[in-house]
Amino acid sequence: MAGKKNDSKTIRIRQVGSPIRRPESQKKILTGLGLGKMHREVEVQDTPEVRGAIAKLPHMVEVVE
Repeated sequence: MAGKKNDSKTIRIRQVGSPIRRPESQKKILTGLGLGKMHREVEVQDTPEVRGAIAKLPHMVEVVE
């Protein structure tokens, strides 16, 4: 929409754990977040869905302040 300001908050997440020898569901969550290789960072919208995905992978991702 023209003229609409995007006020959505974003968060930066970093992958700190390897997807090797992890269940396929965890690999798919990483891919959905835009990650896949160690020490990569992405900026995503701060939504309940993203927070839930991060909560499922506390051993593999961290929120960067």
